[in-house]
Amino acid sequence: MTPEFLKKEFGKDLIFFGGICVQELMPNGTTQQIKDEVKRRVEILGKGGGYILAPAHNIQDDTPIENIMAFFEAVHEL
Repeated sequence: MTPEFLKKEFGKDLIFFGGICVQELMPNGTTQQIKDEVKRRVEILGKGGGYILAPAHNIQDDTPIENIMAFFEAVHEL
């Protein structure tokens, strides 16, 4: 299910948490890809409230520190 579908169908009844991929994006993405995805998730799931920005699960030890910092920088910029 896409975040757009989830927000449209359930956004008035649910609060969403997470959604930033820790399997592919965080360990393998570029810092710019991570910042772009954080912004995209906030724009979709955060529209009108009801979104807690966070990784999908725990950030794993194979995630480069630069990518973790990119996540927090994107959050701070928003």
